[in-house]
Amino acid sequence: MNEDKKYDCLKLDNQLCFPMYAASRKIVKTYTPFLKPLGLTYTQYITLMVLWEEKEVKIKDLGEKLYLDTGTLTPLLKKMEDAGLLTRKRSAEDERVVNVTITEKGMALREKCLDIPKKIGGCVCLDRADIDALYRSLYAILDEK
Repeated sequence: MNEDKKYDCLKLDNQLCFPMYAASRKIVKTYTPFLKPLGLTYTQYITLMVLWEEKEVKIKDLGEKLYLDTGTLTPLLKKMEDAGLLTRKRSAEDERVVNVTITEKGMALREKCLDIPKKIGGCVCLDRADIDALYRSLYAILDEK
């Protein structure tokens, strides 16, 4: 085997994970000018998206939905609670379970965020069919067991 070919698998250009990682970073960076004036990070924004829809959720379920572990979620939720966007409370039925509930202040941000998806959509240079295909492909990767 040609020595150069042996290491082709280690070339950055041959990695599927790299353009996915770089594209993710680019998209998150695109959100920053819209979220920063609201005092939100991208991770806080997606957390709010879940809470706007569900109003209350178990931390475990929130982590699964956002693909985040508790080590990432705990400080994130604490910061959001300190900002008055949500509350955390142990379940009366099972003390091991912690529920997260959105506050009025957290709900009020929904209106301020309403135009963000449209603004971000204008920053992605893909047609609708390509966006739909990419969406399905990414969730196929995420949902692999």
